[in-house]
Amino acid sequence: MTAIRETLKVHRDDNIIVALTDLAAGKTVFNEGTPYLLRTDIPAKHKFAARDFSPGDAVLMYGIIIGRAVETIARGERITTENIRHAAADYAGREGQYEWHPPDVSRWKNSTFNGYHRSDGKVGTANYWLVIPLVFCENRNVEIMKNALAEILGYAKHRPYETYANELAAMYRAGKSYDEIHAAELTLAGESNQRKQLFPNLDGVKFLTHDSGCGRTEEDIASLCGLLAGYILNPNTAGATILSLGCQKAEMKMLREVLENASPGFDKPIHFFEQQKSRSEQEMLTRAIRATFLGMMQANELRRQPAALSQLSIGMECGGSDGFSGLSANPAMGHCADILTALGGTVLLSEFPELCGVEQALINRAVDEATADKFRRIQSEYAARAAAVGSGFENNPSPGNIRDGLITDAMKSAGAAKKGGTSPVRGVLDYTEQPTRKGLHLLCTPGNDVESTTGMAASGANLMLFSTGLGTPTGNPVTPIIKVATNTTLAARMPDIIDFNAGTVITGEKSIEECGEALFELCLRAANGEYIPKAVLLGQDDFIPWKRGVSL
Repeated sequence: MTAIRETLKVHRDDNIIVALTDLAAGKTVFNEGTPYLLRTDIPAKHKFAARDFSPGDAVLMYGIIIGRAVETIARGERITTENIRHAAADYAGREGQYEWHPPDVSRWKNSTFNGYHRSDGKVGTANYWLVIPLVFCENRNVEIMKNALAEILGYAKHRPYETYANELAAMYRAGKSYDEIHAAELTLAGESNQRKQLFPNLDGVKFLTHDSGCGRTEEDIASLCGLLAGYILNPNTAGATILSLGCQKAEMKMLREVLENASPGFDKPIHFFEQQKSRSEQEMLTRAIRATFLGMMQANELRRQPAALSQLSIGMECGGSDGFSGLSANPAMGHCADILTALGGTVLLSEFPELCGVEQALINRAVDEATADKFRRIQSEYAARAAAVGSGFENNPSPGNIRDGLITDAMKSAGAAKKGGTSPVRGVLDYTEQPTRKGLHLLCTPGNDVESTTGMAASGANLMLFSTGLGTPTGNPVTPIIKVATNTTLAARMPDIIDFNAGTVITGEKSIEECGEALFELCLRAANGEYIPKAVLLGQDDFIPWKRGVSL
């Protein structure tokens, strides 16, 4: 029987060590043959000092600075938010020539996936029709269209909680007491009586309500139009219905201009309706529902056809991160990313606040000076905006992150950056910008999970991988999200939201490479429509446009 590893030193230069299991004060543990007497309890996922620290000393993990000591820390003592503070290395221009050693991808050399081919040459892993309001004033009308179309066409999700609530109401009507209802053993309804989809080749109709479109800065309005255009251009989108009030800042002509500039000759079916130019709300809605139905009929005529793996564009996200995220799920996703880039595909690494401290390493991987300069400019401007309002990237870790061992933003960032793999950085994209070449791209988004995934879909991701150590149910309306657990305990406890268990890296059952290869195979099954990710099954259609102020 293989002994369970108790500790891990991530990089040879590190001066802190990770506990892989709960370790008690007074215990002597060994790492690489060196004994360490633990002076405090070290919970799993947390770190302890590998040497004595004095105030001001740099704390290193992943081979980089992730903080500085603010008080004396003894060898074997737990690293906490009380004894260290966030710190990160400065960054400048490119240093040296980056050399990449891609993984062996010969087993996938002749592989394809079955996707939906669009006239612009892109290929979708899914096929959706969108209904989008240009301004929040139209949200109610979008909801009316959703109520009219979703269930009758067979796209409404099973609603077991309504049945559950009905049972509680029935007990109350029958005169049951508070104590009787409290003690009743009720279970959720099982299988759905959901209607069969009327359009079998259309994955659904999605309704993207939001709180923007007017009363915002010009920058936010331009950003919203870029975002909505990105969703329409996404290869998983067949066409769209747009509802406009008429007097708002986000005008129809702005969206049309963005679409044409981003994709000259744009020809996806798109139907615009303006309420203030309609005879009545009823007249507008009946026309919009008819146009949407006819558009869906056309979209249903599409069939999946073989496509090269280079047509895949995978967005990388982490949320509800824990102390194992940078050791298991994120590196496995990074190896998956390297496989895809070696095959000519596209990878989007987002969440710029969670690249704090690893900027120089990413700059060194840039393919040219222009790419490096763009990343440096966008990142420094973002950091300056945060500082201008009295915040900063150091405020990024959430209470849940900290409780589970991610105690500084630089520590979190060093692990988060592993999602992008090791390939050269071939492009840097501002929010909603579209890639113009294949390979790894850095995409400016906040660390906020939904704002980030919303942005990656707008930049063309037709699949996403999402690591989580604490459990996060985030999904996206148009891009399937595959949820990757960092630890086996989470995968066993929340199987309703987890698609893949990378905790086998922590237990030693699989290497990072083996885990990454298995994850890539799951991506291919999802791209084929053979595997439906849990977030899709749950109807997790999270959509939050980023207002270009400070969001971490």
